[in-house]
Amino acid sequence: MEDLLVAGKIINTHSLKGEVRIYPYCDSAKFLCQLKHIFINNKRIDIRAAREHKGQALVKLDGIDDIESAKLLIGSLVYIDKNEIELEAGRYFIDDIIGLTVIDFNTSQNYGNVINVIATGANDVFEVKPPEGKTLLIPKIDDVVKEIDIENGIIRITPIKGLLDI
Repeated sequence: MEDLLVAGKIINTHSLKGEVRIYPYCDSAKFLCQLKHIFINNKRIDIRAAREHKGQALVKLDGIDDIESAKLLIGSLVYIDKNEIELEAGRYFIDDIIGLTVIDFNTSQNYGNVINVIATGANDVFEVKPPEGKTLLIPKIDDVVKEIDIENGIIRITPIKGLLDI
């Protein structure tokens, strides 16, 4: 189960019939509503129905048929198997980005490894720890990030003026 990623957390019940309210840790509640199953406590559970409501996912899980059963799940983390998810081109799991080596597209200079991905709303920002010196912040914008090569563990960038004062 090493390819399981946290996708949300069950924060409450929703109805007397056992629906649960999931707060998404992923892109959106809409993403969660498209899943056919999730994992809770390393157990695969099929999703009977799901809908988005006020930024959260209201989900009816197989085998959870009353409010008492649903209450037992409050606080549980919801996982997905990343191997079962097809992302559109240019989209990646944060888990796959962390650890990649950031190099200069033109000079092959090694700027360090991604240690975190920060969601800013406008664009993601890669937090990069260089071999020496202060942490760098690299915006994931087309003018800077030229290639993300998950297979080879590399992100190629072309720094814009003033971005890297190292």
